Amino acid sequence: MKGYIYNTILTALTALALSACNGRATTGTTSVTPTTDTLVAAPTFNADSAMSYLRRQCDFGPRVPGTAAHRACGEWISRTFAATGARTADHNTTVRGYDGKEMPCRNIMAFANPDAGPRILITAHWDSRAWADNDPDADNHRTPVPAANDGASGIAVMLELARLIADMPPAIGVDFVCFDAEDQGHPQWDDSYDDEADEAGFWCLGSRAWAEEAFSRGYTARFAINLDMVGGRGARFAVEGYSQRSAPSVAQLVWAKAALLGHDDIFTNTTGGYVMDDHVSVIQLANIPAIDIIPNVDDPRSSFGRTWHTLSDTPDAIDPDILAAVGQTLLQVIYSMK
Repeated sequence: MKGYIYNTILTALTALALSACNGRATTGTTSVTPTTDTLVAAPTFNADSAMSYLRRQCDFGPRVPGTAAHRACGEWISRTFAATGARTADHNTTVRGYDGKEMPCRNIMAFANPDAGPRILITAHWDSRAWADNDPDADNHRTPVPAANDGASGIAVMLELARLIADMPPAIGVDFVCFDAEDQGHPQWDDSYDDEADEAGFWCLGSRAWAEEAFSRGYTARFAINLDMVGGRGARFAVEGYSQRSAPSVAQLVWAKAALLGHDDIFTNTTGGYVMDDHVSVIQLANIPAIDIIPNVDDPRSSFGRTWHTLSDTPDAIDPDILAAVGQTLLQVIYSMK
């Protein structure tokens, strides 16, 4: 993996978002006291707006690193965050895929309510998987995934949050990071596939690079929430295993707010399995307590839902009500911080 290249905007933002510190953040703690037992005044999440952000990403085509669609969509994401008034910056690097080939990696950062002191981090990945290797039709296994849910949904929620925060600033700052190269792990059709080695080597490449650099620069946040596949029809979110270990109080806060909003049928009061996702990079390499909002459904094809890594992962398979449930829950979390 090559060295990290930050653009000049990040240097100007260092005092703001990468506050100097000599030690690691204390995992599992927070210096802000949220309100968990009541709803607070917060903006209303607009599912139609979020859907427009989701469709716009998909209109570029699959956002596979190194492609024209990837470059164009990345520019659009950065501009759209900037249009909300958030300060933006890039973390650019080069990562090596499972096949040994290098690919460009662009982690897009946006800092909402930048003058606020306490800050939380919300993340999602924006790349599309290069192969629909879980598609029921084997002829599609080498075709890129449209990635409406597995990528675009989390970014759409974050863009809508940034828009609303600009109109009604909360007491805290919110940092958004759109991770690249999350979904380029070893394809199932490759005979040399080794799941254990692959988990350690070829997934979540962008978040690993970002987390290492963020830690080296002294970046910290009270906690982080990662969004992955947060719009699929029938999605149900159990508390993921690494999340429970890293930040149980944050998971409790999120699931409590969802229940108060009447979304306890979506944010289920159950514990799911351990998922190797971008939040693990944040926990282990940036040492920031983090949770993952990710589906855990009862489906024979995948616990992530029927569209996971298939050509059916299109905007038509997205439920705006699921996006709204996730988005409104996050708004409750954000505006409950004192």
